[in-house]
Amino acid sequence: MIQVRVFVNNISAERFWDIEKTIPPVQAATNLNIVGINEKHEGMLEVPFVFAINYTPAVAQISLKGKSHVTGSKDELKQIRDTYKEKKPPPPIILQSISNVVFIESVIICRTLNIPPPIPLPKIPSVKKKKPSEPTYRA
Repeated sequence: MIQVRVFVNNISAERFWDIEKTIPPVQAATNLNIVGINEKHEGMLEVPFVFAINYTPAVAQISLKGKSHVTGSKDELKQIRDTYKEKKPPPPIILQSISNVVFIESVIICRTLNIPPPIPLPKIPSVKKKKPSEPTYRA
């Protein structure tokens, strides 16, 4: 069974928008790049990554860099390395584990910088008041 541990080594965040101006509606573009897959030692792969968030309009920019340590059986690790050498994407468990950590970290950073988070917030539908229905019969 594959196990993934994620470590963030570098965090860079900057708010470009003046603190006194209200932030307009924005779109956040996120980008997760796997830089490589290297064998750290027998039984473990090291997966360096870079995660970036860019806002349109340019309200802020966030960048996180780190490494992920993947452990598992020799066959699983060999398959991961081979698929990476064939220019195929890594297994979803690796991408999902990294994404979970960096998105949570970025939400905390967004709160600190007072900017919108990169994940869409749930929309609560407005409740429409119904008119009382007409009785089906009249006396």
